[in-house]
Amino acid sequence: MTIIAWLVIGALFVLSFIGLIYPVLPASLFLIAGFLVYGWMFSFEPLGLWFWIIQGILVLLLYATDYASNYFGVKKRGGSKHAIWGSTIGIIVGPFIIPIIGILIGPFVGAIAGELIHQKGDLKQAIRVGIGSLLGFIGGTTVKFIIQLGMVIYFLFRVL
Repeated sequence: MTIIAWLVIGALFVLSFIGLIYPVLPASLFLIAGFLVYGWMFSFEPLGLWFWIIQGILVLLLYATDYASNYFGVKKRGGSKHAIWGSTIGIIVGPFIIPIIGILIGPFVGAIAGELIHQKGDLKQAIRVGIGSLLGFIGGTTVKFIIQLGMVIYFLFRVL
């Protein structure tokens, strides 16, 4: 039973990292589910109050990173709210239209489309905003990867 529990916990953690590539997967919920499975299968004792407070803060940081990376990536290049919405839609839809590479193409194309709607045809500016969106997404995903890895390492430090 111990092996099965650890396999389930490991699978939940892997799903959380896949959520970095497929944003419709709730990465932070998979991490929390892994922590809860550990508690139910073994013991909640190593996962005290401070563990949950720290993990909660890190989950909030994950969500803030998602928002901030997209917002600042688009705004830094002079993009509009339309571009932010387009980029967000592209992040969600892109991986389903073009698996794997769609996660990069989606926010880029979405930001361009949103900015073209707003700017009424300034393609050069729209491409600049699309690049900003892409760079923001890549930077944000990198930061989220580091945060999630830290959450898993902290969990393992507490329980092993």
